[in-house]
Amino acid sequence: MKNLKIVIGSDHAGFELKEKVKQTIEPIKLEYYDMGTFDKTPVDYPIIAKGVAASVADGKFDRGIIICGSGVGVAMSANKIAGIRAANCNELYCAKMSRLHNDANILTLGGRVIGEDLAAEIIKVWLETEFEGGRHQRRIDMI
Repeated sequence: MKNLKIVIGSDHAGFELKEKVKQTIEPIKLEYYDMGTFDKTPVDYPIIAKGVAASVADGKFDRGIIICGSGVGVAMSANKIAGIRAANCNELYCAKMSRLHNDANILTLGGRVIGEDLAAEIIKVWLETEFEGGRHQRRIDMI
C-alpha cells in the first residue's frame, strides 16, 4: 500500500462522505488528489467519474475512489474508460474480492447507502488488499 497515489472525487450526493474519506486516507500518509466536487451544489456525476477514471487510466494515479448517492452511477461512468475496473463496494467482502480477484483500480461508494465508519473500513480493506494474479490475470485480460 505504500507509495500509492490516489485520486478521489464525488458528486453533490457523495460530497459529505468524500470529506470523511479524506480523513481516512490522511493518517495512512498516502498521496491523494481531490478532483471535486467541493460543495453540495448539484453536479453531473459522469463528469467527475470520467475525470477520476481518466487520471487512473493515464497512470497519473494508481487508484481512485469515487462517491455518488449509490455508487452505481459513478461505477457505470468510470467503467466506460478503457483500462478501468471500477467496483461498487458498499460492504467489506466485495471490497476485498474486487482487489484480490478483479484488480479493481477504482472503488465506488454510495454516500446515501453507507455510513462513514463502514466507508473507512471498506477503504482500508480495499487499499490493503493486493491482486492475487494467477488464474485471475487471464480473466482480467479478457475484460
